[in-house]
Amino acid sequence: MIYLLGGTGYVGQAYQALFRLKGMPYRNLRRSDLDYSDKETLRCALLEDRPEFLINAAGYTGKPNVDACELHKAECLEGNAVLPGTIALACEEAGVPWGHVSSGCIYSGDGPGGNGFTELDPPNFTFRTNNCSFYSGSKALGEEVLAGHPSLFVWRLRIPFDSVDNPRNYLSKLMRYQRLLEATNSISQLDEFVAATLACWTGRVPFGTYNVTNPGKVTTHEVVELIRRSGVCDKAFEFFPSEAEFMKAAAKTPRSNCVLDSSKLASVGMRLTDVHQAVACALKAWRKAA
Repeated sequence: MIYLLGGTGYVGQAYQALFRLKGMPYRNLRRSDLDYSDKETLRCALLEDRPEFLINAAGYTGKPNVDACELHKAECLEGNAVLPGTIALACEEAGVPWGHVSSGCIYSGDGPGGNGFTELDPPNFTFRTNNCSFYSGSKALGEEVLAGHPSLFVWRLRIPFDSVDNPRNYLSKLMRYQRLLEATNSISQLDEFVAATLACWTGRVPFGTYNVTNPGKVTTHEVVELIRRSGVCDKAFEFFPSEAEFMKAAAKTPRSNCVLDSSKLASVGMRLTDVHQAVACALKAWRKAA
């Protein structure tokens, strides 16, 4: 049996769908039922139920976007930096291995060689570098808190998307925003992300940090062109003339735009679909939420 924290969120719901598809027993642990932010409460539940594995998909992202984190800093720190440390201690004391859904938003740019940041590259979009959003800073702190803990996967998700219209879906966001910012990024097809991360556990790959993104990189203009070709949305997309204009008119805090190298994940037998193909496939299967 697997414990799932944060199962009602965008990522958590994808995990639940995968568990049901595979017929895997799991428990979607709700904070209203059990306060897993309290270490002793979580430890006792782990010792009683003895799950084989725990997945933490809980965290604070802000709604409708990361700008909200600037207004709710205490909640952001609690969800993204304090909670992972609490879970780590409870799992360690109960002897339960686990995986943590982190974020690639702790980086900015294309990486030292231009081919993306690897798991060995230190984050450069953090409180320590004094150039980040509060959300990115809190996620970087969360990874620092987890450093050195055993029997742990840290999975870096990056701008998730899938084939179902959803306010959290990157493709949905592009279709709904009034104007867009041109940027180059790594992104993660959500169904592939949850499948790959679960396979880390079931396939017993080495514990550690993994960039779980679709291979390659994609620009906002390229995604927009794929949307146009698909016929899903025929709006006339408009772009900000510059990032400075975007910050002035539409954002309260800087955004992370970055490329991650996912070759470590591929080296353990999990290679996701090429990013352009993954976007095209999602648009081909596009549907409204049920």
